[in-house]
Amino acid sequence: MWDYIVETLRANPQLAIFATLAVGYWVGAKKFGSFSLGAVTGTLLAGILIGQIGIDISGQVKSIFFIMFLFAVGFGVGPQFVRGIATDGAPQALFAVVVSALCLLGVYIAAIVSGYGPGLAAGLLAGSQTISASIGLATDAINTSGMTPEQAQAELDLIPVAYAITYLFGTVGTGWILVFFGPKLLGVNLEEECARYEREMSVGAPESGFMSARRKRELRAYRVQEGGKAVGLTVSQAETTLAPGERVFVEGIRSGGTVIEVTPDTVLKAGDVVAVTGRRELLVNTLGQGVEVDDEDLLNVPVEAVDVVLTNKALDGKTLAEAAADPHARGVFLNSIRRGSAAVNIPVLPQTKLNRGDILRVVGTKASIDRFIAAAGFADRPVTVTNMTLVGLAILIGGMIGAYVLPIGGVPITLSTSGGALIAGIFVGWLRTIKPWIGNVPQPTLWFMNSVGLNVFIAIVGISSGPTFISGLQQAGFGIFFWGLFATAMPMLLAPLVGKYLFRFDPAINLGCCGGARTSTASVAMVGEVAKSDVPMLGYTVPYAVSNTLLTLWGLVIVLLLT
Repeated sequence: MWDYIVETLRANPQLAIFATLAVGYWVGAKKFGSFSLGAVTGTLLAGILIGQIGIDISGQVKSIFFIMFLFAVGFGVGPQFVRGIATDGAPQALFAVVVSALCLLGVYIAAIVSGYGPGLAAGLLAGSQTISASIGLATDAINTSGMTPEQAQAELDLIPVAYAITYLFGTVGTGWILVFFGPKLLGVNLEEECARYEREMSVGAPESGFMSARRKRELRAYRVQEGGKAVGLTVSQAETTLAPGERVFVEGIRSGGTVIEVTPDTVLKAGDVVAVTGRRELLVNTLGQGVEVDDEDLLNVPVEAVDVVLTNKALDGKTLAEAAADPHARGVFLNSIRRGSAAVNIPVLPQTKLNRGDILRVVGTKASIDRFIAAAGFADRPVTVTNMTLVGLAILIGGMIGAYVLPIGGVPITLSTSGGALIAGIFVGWLRTIKPWIGNVPQPTLWFMNSVGLNVFIAIVGISSGPTFISGLQQAGFGIFFWGLFATAMPMLLAPLVGKYLFRFDPAINLGCCGGARTSTASVAMVGEVAKSDVPMLGYTVPYAVSNTLLTLWGLVIVLLLT
């Protein structure tokens, strides 16, 4: 049976890839306390194990999936990347450049002092900075570096060795350093700073709170009483004066037994039945003092909850308090804001600023939602169809540009087709936020391209290097683990200080910026748990977008520096 399995996998390498993915995702999802290896590391280890039997796989398969992965990465970070470069996110973008440079410097110092070649250095970069995507660009760079095929293969076989040894602390260490040392380096109590920041960002909120997802809202009908406060007021006046500071909206009116069209200028009369939306507590405790009516026709209003991608330039940079006062926001309630390719939740506070590309989860009547969508952007409703014309052309054009070779001092410099696909993804991802009609890549497709695209690449790397992994481990030595500690810790110990003294970031978001600049979502989540707040996430998205691009490109750069 064993001989049959081995021969079948050797004759059908596609089966070996799927076996590696199955084992890798299963192992990667296993929890060891609060820690898990993750799908990438699990897949690499599974590939190394399965690769011991000697399986040949075409490099073209690896390239196809890696290009697909890099396009998806670029597409996801595009809006925040461009925003960070071009608008008020520039300080955070520049901070990400500085931290990314420190990450590269740490790996370069380790390589020079220890005498590591481009293979070990590239693996050290990918593992210590947990940036698996850099392996692909490093591979392309080694293959085009002018080495003999034997020399190039020897260096390529060392990449997964160094990656596997240094990845563990790269993952755990980043979060541990930021959580344990970060507040001490800043000299602050993180929980208190985040609470202070939330108070400052809550200026303009009503006493009862501001547009929180936790407050259930309802639609109820009340009869306007003779001599009541609402008699003679327009709808607009009633909405602003009867419950000051609250978001209460008249959604329907029955006047004289007939349901009439509601406009801001409609005048309320005694005997009218008015359908009102608002917080349940407000309707019960305030308006509930009036006469409530069960008017089935009036209350039968279509209600919708939908994700809206913000593309309107006029709303970019506005605070939620300002946006809520916009006429197009009438009747619309905000539940949550997700930002960036990692879709992190941003605190919903009056002074929170909206960014182009944010995904707003809003709820309201269908008419109100449609009006808001027309003014704000487009509805990101679940779809199953991917615009493959867009994806294919973008990768083709980006790859053609990236494949161009520019000789500098006799050294062939090129982004490679992979780097070109990354840049194309950034451009198309940004372009979609201002021209949504160009087409869509649904979230399930992005997940497949991101996760499966990368892990097929990693699976093939592991399978191909399996037979030489043990000898590579002996060659690398245990010292590379300690150099991994250095390469992970050095930039993360310096980053909070750079953010504090050079960029003067608010202490509440400083560590979020640090985690974003290291593309470590887990570390920022750990910071948020300690802070008991989502505020650090406000500093995460722009640095993440910039560093995700730069750290990936460093795979190419570290090879060029060492060849």
